[in-house]
This record gives sequence, C-alpha cells and structure tokens, in this order.
Amino acid sequence: MYSHAHGQHEARPGRRRRRLGLCGGEFLRIAANHPHLEIGAVTAHSNAGATLGSLQPHLRSLADRVLEPTGVEALAGHDVVVLALPHGASGEIAAQLPDDVVVLDLGADHRLTDAAAWEQFYGSPHAGTWPYGLPELLHTDGTRQRDLLRGARRIAVPGCNVTAVTLGLQPGVAAGLIEADDVVAVLANGYSGAGKSLKTHLLASEALGSAAPYAVGGTHRHIPEIQQNLGVAGAETVRISFTPTLVPMSRGILATATARLQAGADPAAVRAAWADAYADEPFVHLLPEGQWPSTAMTLGANTALVQVAVDAAAGRVVTVTAIDNLVKGTAGGAIQSMNLALGLPETAGLTTEGVAP
Repeated sequence: MYSHAHGQHEARPGRRRRRLGLCGGEFLRIAANHPHLEIGAVTAHSNAGATLGSLQPHLRSLADRVLEPTGVEALAGHDVVVLALPHGASGEIAAQLPDDVVVLDLGADHRLTDAAAWEQFYGSPHAGTWPYGLPELLHTDGTRQRDLLRGARRIAVPGCNVTAVTLGLQPGVAAGLIEADDVVAVLANGYSGAGKSLKTHLLASEALGSAAPYAVGGTHRHIPEIQQNLGVAGAETVRISFTPTLVPMSRGILATATARLQAGADPAAVRAAWADAYADEPFVHLLPEGQWPSTAMTLGANTALVQVAVDAAAGRVVTVTAIDNLVKGTAGGAIQSMNLALGLPETAGLTTEGVAP
C-alpha cells in the first residue's frame, strides 16, 4: 500500500490471512525498486508483529520492517493500498477506504461484471466490479483497457491464467479470425500459483518429478473471467474447455490455447493480426516465426511472450503464451496498471529482461 509523503508515493502492500503471501511479497519486491514509490507500512494477519525478513528473507531492503495488523486504521493516509487477501476478504476493507485512494485488489473479488457468475464460481455475495487491470485488453471500438485505467481509483488485477489465455487469443477474436465458441486451453502452471498454504499435494515429495491436473471439467474460477475478456474483445459467445496442470517449477505459466479458424478466414492473415495487436505493446511480444515461448524466458520479467500458428489439418489456430505468474500474471501487472492510474510512465519500475538460466 502507499501513502503520499514528501512528494513521493509511499507503498505498503497487503497480506494473506494466514501468512504474508507470495503475491504480496512479489509486489513488495518490484515496488522496492520503483523510482516513484516509497514503501510505507506492511501488514499481516496471524504474522502481525513478525519482521518481514523472517517471512520473505529475499526482500533484504525491507527485512527489518515489522508487520502491522491489517485493518483500515493501518491503511489510512496512504495514496495507494494493495490488497493481497483471500477471495471474499477485500471487499469489506476496500469499502471503508476513501474514494481518492488508489486501491489495487490482487484477489478476485472485483474482477467479474456478472454477479451471478461470481456467486456460481466463488459461492459468496458479489462485492462489485472495478476497472479491470489488464492494460492490453482489446475493445471492439479499437481502444484498449489502459484508457479506462488512467486516473482510476479502484483496480481489479486479473487472474494469472486469465492474463495468459486472454493475451494469447484476443487478437484472433478482435480480427474475426477465430470462433470463440470452440476454445480449448491447457496450461502448465508453476506451484507458486497455489500460494503458500501447507497442503499435502504441494509438498516437494509429492510434486517433484510429477505433473498433476486440477480444477478439471469446467470448475476453475478463472473460466468466467476469460469469457468476460474475450467478450470485451468482440466474441458474441465464448465456450472454453480449460485445464490447468501443476508442473514441477516454482514460477511460470505456459498456456496453449486453440480455437477453430473462422470459415472463410484467410490463414495468411493470422500472424498479421497478432503482429498488429502487439506491435506497440511494451510488455506483450510476438516472437519471430519458428521461436516458441518458454517460461524460462519470462522469469522475473513483466513480459508475455506469444507465438501463433495455424494447424491447417485441424482447421485451428494455435497460440502459446508464456508469463511469470507472479509478475505479469499478478504483481507486475498490478504495478503497470497502478502507473497508469497515477499518471506515471506505464513501464516505470518494470523490466522486460528475464532471469536465465
């Protein structure tokens, strides 16, 4: 989260209910090197009173910070508040914050426009809809979502899987080249996407050397969000088979998403549509023909690397998108949107350079 002090933005990211989570920690990591931000108080729930370094030892510049209890009193006086809370927990806190404070919700509470869809997939009352924090989201009128983020005071940060699938498919939807009522997405996901909760299937003894699907058969909570985004890009109907798979890596998403090529569409126009969509985007890059994305290319970076091809025999367009789920998928995307809201350069504090090997 952030407060205004001495002409600078003072930041103070939030917490998960049980422990300071991965998303909150990643936001702090990036914010600590942001040229226009100063980190203020950092809050937690059960870990209140502990030092940040005891929970996030890689954050050396902030290691001595003592975590304050999360509450509206601790958040008062800040220009920007970042909520990294479990689903269903941020709405109550956000409702008590002043309207002139920029609030970033890293959870799902304010992403969906359809209250019925929220209640179906999350099982609790809908907290309302905020401006959606995916600046590159295409609109049918030719604009992009960043136009709605400039000056925004509430921002709903997208789901990480949603970011990967949306960026992979939306150029074809906007150009009328693919049929969005026949979409299949299969994702390889790093374990950090599951958070820090202690669960048996997340132990190294269970996960190393193994790949395991989850939320199979149309149950994953990111499905209505993907449908919403592709609708914004121009799809009349979106039907998607979505299957995520945990693979033994800590970070990253590799999303393979396919859709049927529209009848009569020119296959030669496919690559041009993706190239045109992302030609001027600082963080979404269409790779040269023949080069395919890997998660290693994006580690630590706010980039989404995309490749597209036509499977002529199947009559389908195939897209592969790689992101770091904690950066472009969450914390980096949040800072990108925050920059727009505050009138800062969109790229401030963010890098496109990955970490290798």
